[in-house]
Amino acid sequence: MTVNLKIYGYLILIIFLTGACCGKTEKEEENIFSPSFTSDIESFRAYKYPEWFRDAKFGIWSHWGPQAVPRQGDWYARKMYESDIYNRQTNQPTGKPSREYLYHLEHYGHPSKFGYKDIIPLWKAERWDPEKLMALYRRVGAKYFVSMASHHDNFFLWDSKIHRWNSVQMGPMKDVVGLWQAAATKEGLKFGVSEHLGASYTWFQPSHRSDPSGPMKGVPYDGANPEYQDLYHKPTAPDDFAWLTKDTANHQNWLRSITELIDLYHPDLLYTDGELPFGETGRTMLAHLYNEDIIKNDGRLEAVYTCKHLASDGRWVRDIERGAMDTISVDPWQTDTSIGDWYYRTGQKYMTGTEVIQMLIDIVSKNGNLLLNVVQTPEGDLEQDVIDILEEIAEWTPVNGEGIYGTRPWKIYGEGPSTIRQEKGRFGGVKDVRPYTREDFRFTSRGDTLYAFCMDRFKGDIIIKSLGKKTPVTGTRIRSVSLLGSDEKIKWKQSDDALLITQPEKLPQWRVAAFRIKLK
Repeated sequence: MTVNLKIYGYLILIIFLTGACCGKTEKEEENIFSPSFTSDIESFRAYKYPEWFRDAKFGIWSHWGPQAVPRQGDWYARKMYESDIYNRQTNQPTGKPSREYLYHLEHYGHPSKFGYKDIIPLWKAERWDPEKLMALYRRVGAKYFVSMASHHDNFFLWDSKIHRWNSVQMGPMKDVVGLWQAAATKEGLKFGVSEHLGASYTWFQPSHRSDPSGPMKGVPYDGANPEYQDLYHKPTAPDDFAWLTKDTANHQNWLRSITELIDLYHPDLLYTDGELPFGETGRTMLAHLYNEDIIKNDGRLEAVYTCKHLASDGRWVRDIERGAMDTISVDPWQTDTSIGDWYYRTGQKYMTGTEVIQMLIDIVSKNGNLLLNVVQTPEGDLEQDVIDILEEIAEWTPVNGEGIYGTRPWKIYGEGPSTIRQEKGRFGGVKDVRPYTREDFRFTSRGDTLYAFCMDRFKGDIIIKSLGKKTPVTGTRIRSVSLLGSDEKIKWKQSDDALLITQPEKLPQWRVAAFRIKLK
C-alpha cells in the first residue's frame, strides 16, 4: 500500500505541474489532492466542498425497501416486534403494544412464527423501472439522486459478498443500488447512497424479546433464533441501547459493510443516518471514502459525506432531518425530508408541489440543499397523486431554476413574517414545511443579479422593504427588474426605503414567482 501511495503521489505531482503549465486557475490547483486522509480528525481539515454539490441544490432520494411491503410506514421491522413499546431513552417498557405489532398479528401472525425475515421475500419490486423514474426525476429538476443502501433493518440493497441478506439473493433478486446508479449516470445526475446501518444493532433488539403477557407469553420471537442473527444481530448488553451501539465487534461489522459499499459503487455522496459513528472507526470509513474518490477523479476530491453532527467545521456536510436552518450558514448543508412517510403507508398525506417548491427556495436562500424522498409503492412505482406532485414541480423548475441552481446566498436570506416566526422542526432547526404569505420573500444571488422569490401568490403591487436605495441591506441602486418566465416589461420604482413592483398584467400560473433584479 505504501508503494502504491508513493507512485500515486508522483502521478498527482505530474498532474499538478501539468495543470500549472496549462494555465489552471488557483481555485483548480487548490482542489488537487493526494489520497492522504486518515482516521485523525485533523486530516479532514483539508476537505473542500465540491462545487457540484453547492450548485446542485436539489436531490431526490429513494428511501425504499422491504419495510414498504406491509404498507404501514416507517420502522415496521422494529415495531412489528413491539408487543411492549420500550422507551428509547430509558430502555424501560411502557406497557403498550405498537400499532404495527397489532397489525402484524392480524395480517401475518405471531412474530415467533412469521418474522421480518418472512416479509423480505414478499418484496418483489415487480413494477420498478429505474430508468423511467430517473428520467422523471431529472425532468423534475433533481441534480443528484440517492439510493438507500441499507436501512436499520440490516437488509442490503446492493450485491454484497459479505452479507446474505441482500436484494440480489432475496426479494427482487436485483442489485437495486447498481441499477439506480446506472439510471442516474444515464441521465447525467450525480449518484449517492444512504446508510442507516449504524443504528441497526440496537434498533433491532426488540426482535429478541417475547410477549410479556397473553397466550404467547415468553415464546421468543424469531430474532432470538441463532440461525437468523446475521439479520437481527446478536443480543446487546443490557446497558447497550442507545442509538449507536458500544460493541466494538459491531463497529467493525459496520466498517466492513460500508467499505464494501464504497468500493463497489464509488458514490459521489454518502449519507449516514445519525452522526459520524463509532469514533475512530467512523473516521476510518470517511478517510476511505475521500481517498477512493481522489483516485477515482484523478486527484480531485468530489465526494460529499453528509451526517447529523451539529458542527462539521468544514470536514463534511451537516444534514438536518425534517428541518432547516434559521439563518444563512457559512458552510453548505442539507435538509433531508420526505413528501410523506419515509416508507409507503396506506392513506398517507403528501406535501403539495407548492410546499416542496417553497421549502426548496427557503433552504437554498440559506446556503442549503434539499434531499427529498419520493415515496414508492412496495411494487416500485409511484402513485398518481405522487406523480401529480412531481409534475407540478417539473413545470416550475425550468422557468424559475435560474434563481436556484448555481446561486449563492445574498446578504440576507429573506424578509416577511416567516423570518420572524420560525417554529422548531422535528429533528433540529426550524420547520421545513410552513405557511407563507404574500409579504414573505426569499433571496438568492449570482454575481450582480439578485433573485427575489415571492413565497405565496401575489395580487396587487409588490413591496420589498429590504431593497430600498438607502436601506441597511441593499445600499445600492437597481438597474432592472424582470419576471422569470415572462416577456412583459415590468414597471418598478426604487425609493429610499423599498422596491415597489407594479402588478404584472399577466400573473404566473404557479403560486411562487421569482423576479430577476440587476444591481448596479
